[in-house]
Amino acid sequence: MPELPEVETVRKGLADRLRFFCIEGVEVFRERAIASPGGVVEFTANLTGSQVGEWQRRGKYLIASLHRDASQNKKEHKQSKLHGWWGVHLRMTGQFQWHEQKVIPCPHTRVRFWNKQGEELRFVDIRSFGQMWWVPSDSSPQKVITGLKHLGPEPFSTKFNATYLKRCLKGRNRSIKSALLDQSLIAGIGNIYADESLFLARILPQKPSGELKGIEIERLCKSITKVLKVSIGKGGTTFSDFRDLDGGNGKYGGAAWVYKKEGKPCRRCGTRIERQKLSGRSTHWCSKCQQ
Repeated sequence: MPELPEVETVRKGLADRLRFFCIEGVEVFRERAIASPGGVVEFTANLTGSQVGEWQRRGKYLIASLHRDASQNKKEHKQSKLHGWWGVHLRMTGQFQWHEQKVIPCPHTRVRFWNKQGEELRFVDIRSFGQMWWVPSDSSPQKVITGLKHLGPEPFSTKFNATYLKRCLKGRNRSIKSALLDQSLIAGIGNIYADESLFLARILPQKPSGELKGIEIERLCKSITKVLKVSIGKGGTTFSDFRDLDGGNGKYGGAAWVYKKEGKPCRRCGTRIERQKLSGRSTHWCSKCQQ
């Protein structure tokens, strides 16, 4: 599943490609891709004729403002009437594709959007778990997209710090790896960056989260933000399905310390990287560097 760096990479691509993109038409191939009330009918009717505004990311969710009666002039665009929001969650295999010319849809195409010029934004999803929402302007994304209600702070926000993390972990017996995967604790971290962050912080993934010392928690907070920044700079990670808007792979995989490195020597000490299932997720670590 795409994690924070991959979703942020997609957000940047959408913000660049869809600036002042006026949706002339919408075609939904898979009804369950639309999760908002009113289904495909409401989604299609309200996105058609709208101009896409700013894209934001919250955890692994993407949210764009939609406008009606919008001008092509950038200064006037801010004064256009807010028509609502367009929410997206890529889930496991969802990806956007940009086509400047007509291309026959592949079998995994779920939703298509195009403008008067024939340029197309296409949502392709092999596993078909990805979802989209239409949120009316008299509501809010948090009210319609229920997953947003339960997200913890963003790793780059002032709300995420050692004091916050220490309070959340106090008295907990679950492993620190499992805790990092909890989106209500920290938004956006998944399997890849939990493993990588714990390696940089020199913490065993199996360690009970409530047993972490203050200095370990401080190291972990710094490691989380560091590894996420590095990955964003490399366009995220591609081990299987993730692609950016132009079909490119994320480059962080080649720089990873432990994730998907089972049996290979640790780049820091030479010890073989280990792997085991932890809370149902493959977990990678160095038994010498992490204690």
